[in-house]
Amino acid sequence: MTSPLPSISGLSDLATRYDAVLSDVWGVVHNGVEAFPGAVEALAGFRQAGGKVVFITNAPRPSGPIIDMLDRLGVHRGAYDAIVSSGDATRAMIAKYRGRAIHHVGPATEDDALYEGLDVHRTGADVAEVVVVTDLDTDDDTPEMYRERARLWLSRRLPMICANPDRVVEHGDKIIYCGGALGDLYAAMGGMVLMAGKPYQPIYEEAFRLAEQAAGRPLDKSRVLAIGDSVRTDATGAAQFGIDLLFVTGSIHAAELDAFGKPDPQTIADLVAPSRAHLAGFLPRLSW
Repeated sequence: MTSPLPSISGLSDLATRYDAVLSDVWGVVHNGVEAFPGAVEALAGFRQAGGKVVFITNAPRPSGPIIDMLDRLGVHRGAYDAIVSSGDATRAMIAKYRGRAIHHVGPATEDDALYEGLDVHRTGADVAEVVVVTDLDTDDDTPEMYRERARLWLSRRLPMICANPDRVVEHGDKIIYCGGALGDLYAAMGGMVLMAGKPYQPIYEEAFRLAEQAAGRPLDKSRVLAIGDSVRTDATGAAQFGIDLLFVTGSIHAAELDAFGKPDPQTIADLVAPSRAHLAGFLPRLSW
């Protein structure tokens, strides 16, 4: 990218160009602890102007519990029409193991909803047929702490289903590792890793279907905007799906981009360039 990025003050500068928004959630709408009020009102404003909003998230849980979480954090339902999660897409992968043993990695009970109705049995890795990773076991863990466990998985040639492709996420004022970082470690060791969330196409196809359903008519991809904070997932996913991207710089890339200081548009463009995403603009935090 050699041309300077357009300078925008908020989503309202772009609103008339798009009929629908596919928005990331964690890092754009909230930080895991509290909602970003300006972002919530920006999306509500877009909807009030006639646009449709679908949340597209790599959260490793079905969309029902995520909606409950958004309610608790203060993301009111006037800000979005529908939601699709990596957990929704991942359940289809897990369903292939119905009646069989799986080994779960992630918070002990937080991700129970992922398995509801799928009739799988959670066991130790020594007898399981697949490893399902939602996230690391605790927020303080690092992927390297799992290397010995991963050697056992690899010795048994267990495939890994990674329900959260994100490597890191903003949590309050910290950056923590996610399931995707463990997926990267296992892949580097030679393991097979399967993912269905961003940047992969199934989750975008479902989000687009939900946007068309909300609009009550077919939509043109040229009038659909992705909003996200990650080059690896949001930018790459938008590029592969063929839609524009509004890049939120003040989350996981905040420090390297000086997002809240004097960000250099060319540095931002260069960071996003490998994804081949078409940038509609950038903001430190989503606002109207």
